[in-house]
Amino acid sequence: MGLSGLDIFKKLPKTNCKECGFPTCLAFAMKLAAGQAELDKCPYVSDEVKAELAEASAPPIRGVTVGVGDEAFKVGEELVLYRHEKTFFNPTVLGVLVSDDMDEAKVDQLLGQVKECVHERVGVMLKVRAVAVKAASGDASKFKALVEKVKEVNRPIILMAEDVELMKAGLEAAGDVRPLLYAATEANIDAMAALAQEKGLPLAVKADDLDKLAELAQKLVDMGLKEVVLDPAPRKPGETFKDLVAIRRAALNQKFAPFGFPTITFPCEETQDELYETALAGMYICKYGGIVILSHAEPWRMYPLLVLVLNIYTDPQRPMAVDSKFYEIGNPDENSPVLVTTNFSLTYFIVSGEIEGSKIPAWLGVVDCDGQSVLTAWAAGKFVPEVIAKFINTSGIADKVKHRKLIIPGYVAQISGELEEELPDWEIIVGTREAADLPAFLRQFSTS
Repeated sequence: MGLSGLDIFKKLPKTNCKECGFPTCLAFAMKLAAGQAELDKCPYVSDEVKAELAEASAPPIRGVTVGVGDEAFKVGEELVLYRHEKTFFNPTVLGVLVSDDMDEAKVDQLLGQVKECVHERVGVMLKVRAVAVKAASGDASKFKALVEKVKEVNRPIILMAEDVELMKAGLEAAGDVRPLLYAATEANIDAMAALAQEKGLPLAVKADDLDKLAELAQKLVDMGLKEVVLDPAPRKPGETFKDLVAIRRAALNQKFAPFGFPTITFPCEETQDELYETALAGMYICKYGGIVILSHAEPWRMYPLLVLVLNIYTDPQRPMAVDSKFYEIGNPDENSPVLVTTNFSLTYFIVSGEIEGSKIPAWLGVVDCDGQSVLTAWAAGKFVPEVIAKFINTSGIADKVKHRKLIIPGYVAQISGELEEELPDWEIIVGTREAADLPAFLRQFSTS
């Protein structure tokens, strides 16, 4: 059983320096006990105490980082079974499989899909974040050549080779991109673990049943590996699903250390049916795949999966918000209309989309309302005349337009009088209640 917050607090230096990001050492200790902070954040804890508290303060599911730089991703470090309990932290990573026994045209097609699969939604960039490179031919030179080609895509790499010599060849080509090594098995675990340890790289381990998977994972832990990814590999959808749930429950509810790692799944190896493969990927995103590898990255397949990941891994207790500023929609000029709304992401993208669809260039001002919608922000005192007036006066919009007409959402028509008092140089115009009515309103407004 892990130490309590008070037990951990007794072993900390008790400086209350706040350098860990928490107001007191006691608050830091409580977060450590809950698995919501890292011991390394304390700059004054001794090495002896670090060693003693390492296991007690580690999250029940350890984090694993793959890749380097801005494109690197982290999986694991989850604390709850259900999103509504708190939140999920590190989103499922979607990747595409390429193999060195594929023809060149096929490889080019898949890598092209990876590069092109980049979408923006509510201010978040969604993309395919990994490429799994499989040594299927058994030819080290072919494997190296493919790895070198995949490096040009600038996505984290998963090297797939159960032969250690092939893996070394792939690593030579990969260089310093910090790939995930896949996979340690019962047959090669000693050599593969030694290679991962030597290079300081994360290692996936796979087995056909959970008992064997737990045994192999524990062996890796005993050998000193801290970054491990689990592959329950029955390659049968129903069994894979049950295994993923069992692993998460064992890690969180029973604190079963061998299963305290993120997972990887391969729906691309469980079926030849593209639609079924996509459905399986959606299921594994929900329960509880850390990395999900598919056979293709066409938009029809990837976009709904990426949005599913976004929806599941968005903190339900924290509204999504865009930056507070004036946005230029359609190259507006000094005569273009000026509108204002809140910084709730969904509100912004719906309103901006309708303005763009109207073909009327406009200035859209977004007021910081802590990510709340128009009515919610008004009711909370965040989208009120004095706040809007301060935003207008400090935004510089007055220097960009000749006119002094400000359009506010129809749902807050009641603030128009007070807002005119706060902005005496501006004429306040009450706009539409629904964003869908904006195009007709703007066309009429622009000619008035």
